[in-house]
Amino acid sequence: MTAPLPDAVCIGPHRLWLGDAYTIRPQLGWFDADVLDPPYLFQASGGGAFRARRPHLDQIREEKLDQGFDLGVVNPLLCGAAIVFCHNDQLPDVLDHCRGSFHRFALCVWRKLTPMPVANKHYQPEIETYVHAWARGYHPAGDLADLKRVIECRSRALKDFGHPTVKPDIVMDKIIRNVRGATVCDPFMGTGSTGVACIKAGKIFAGIEHNPQHFETAVRRCTEAYEAMRVAA
Repeated sequence: MTAPLPDAVCIGPHRLWLGDAYTIRPQLGWFDADVLDPPYLFQASGGGAFRARRPHLDQIREEKLDQGFDLGVVNPLLCGAAIVFCHNDQLPDVLDHCRGSFHRFALCVWRKLTPMPVANKHYQPEIETYVHAWARGYHPAGDLADLKRVIECRSRALKDFGHPTVKPDIVMDKIIRNVRGATVCDPFMGTGSTGVACIKAGKIFAGIEHNPQHFETAVRRCTEAYEAMRVAA
């Protein structure tokens, strides 16, 4: 039996749900694109003296943002395209899933101009990867500049929104320009960066977040973006 869908916070035509992505996303039906920044699977311990100066690593562990995610949430029956951020060690599984589920895919990179000065028995995390997979008719949009697979910018600071893995507006704005269609869902919404980018681009957004504190931040950010667009219009 399907669990009842919780009430959404409505911001104009946009809808935000507080709850579990794996339960809620299948009930929302079709979207032109799903944009996901789910929990990475990586070793969040270590860091030596650096760790004491970077509490976001502790926050990542506390919020279990280092435990990975169920790839079943990336469902080609529910979206025309999927953007999936992931850790390097998750890439084989994510690529295999997309290869078997979508028509084509591309591996894209966000190169950080201010990477963390750690390696933790790995390579320094100066890049983050994401996979853009699409069905026929949902191939990447944008001009030639937007169709580059590498984007460079600085990272967000933890103090900005109280979340340890917020993606910069420049990155999310580009991604939203790259997806076709009018509707976008983010099942792991965090503090609402995808929603803000969608609202600015004139797309309809639906977001899901299980952490109440981050959900409140997302509601505030999306409301501010929506009101700003209304004033500008």
